[in-house]
Amino acid sequence: MAHASIQTLPDNSRLMMGAGLAWLAVVIFAAGNSIVSLLAEIGMNNQVMGRNVITYCNLLFVGSLLSIVPMGFMFWRDWTMENLRKLTRRHWVILTVSAFLSSALTPGLFFYALEKTTVTNVVLVGRIEPPIFLLATWLFLREEFEPWAFVAGLVALCGAVLMLWMNGGGGFDIGKGEIGALLATLSYIASTLVARTGLRGIPMGIFAIYRTVLGTIFYFFLAIYLFGPRHFQDVFHPLVWEWVWIYAVIVVLGGQFAWALALKYARSGDVSLATSFTPLAGILIAMMLLGENPGPGLVPGGVIILLAIGLGQYGRIRSRRMRGDCPSAAPARARALEHEGEVNFKGA
Repeated sequence: MAHASIQTLPDNSRLMMGAGLAWLAVVIFAAGNSIVSLLAEIGMNNQVMGRNVITYCNLLFVGSLLSIVPMGFMFWRDWTMENLRKLTRRHWVILTVSAFLSSALTPGLFFYALEKTTVTNVVLVGRIEPPIFLLATWLFLREEFEPWAFVAGLVALCGAVLMLWMNGGGGFDIGKGEIGALLATLSYIASTLVARTGLRGIPMGIFAIYRTVLGTIFYFFLAIYLFGPRHFQDVFHPLVWEWVWIYAVIVVLGGQFAWALALKYARSGDVSLATSFTPLAGILIAMMLLGENPGPGLVPGGVIILLAIGLGQYGRIRSRRMRGDCPSAAPARARALEHEGEVNFKGA
């Protein structure tokens, strides 16, 4: 399996692979918002009895169900009695909380935001995530605080704020969609922290499948409670299943798998730096797939975001050189990486 192959790599190669997977996941998730909106638009143009059957809720529910099948083929070896017996009550609590946050609450809030505002605004509001994520991993997970990555995240946030300000004609138009995107981002940060904690002691296969199955169940009952029992009446319509596999394969399976491996092997600074590229990726993809107008703030805001990425990369190279120039730091770093690698069961 992919995660088993990565685990056999040397420490530096493992960190580089984790950083690369973080960038891959960010691009997939950036495209995900546009893919969801595009599929919903296809449903709107092909209504059934006056209804759009390719709703955001149907996409999430059916897409999650479809992703369970390939996950089963990929991770069935992790579901052994030996691994299950090693899981403590704390592990099951982490799995359950992660399932609710990452597979029910966070996508539900993001989909609500997409219904109320543009993909561009959803992406830009989400720029509060990188600096808050770094602070949270330092405060709650006691990970090394990387000041260069934190500054880069703040600079990227300034670029996003400038985009919103210029696109709003010199002001900010905060509506239900923007508030939904803000809440979704905070829920996403919480789910990321829980996932990063859980992946330190739970095999990848158990984590991925349990979270997806339970999260889908959570989301189903949450949607029924919020929108009524007829909300999923079109979930088995052929038009839904004709298109939903695109969302299931690209976003749910590919994106979440790459993101889970990134959270497991990458430094928090690398994860934060990768997510700083989300605004540009999301906006450019929205321009290509949806024909959205990014507004006058694209160029100046984009330049600032690229500056933030360059600043973060410079800081990371500088930090690596300092570690390499300091022999006494090498054993401590090696012990930290060894501990990080031991958190998985041998069967993972």
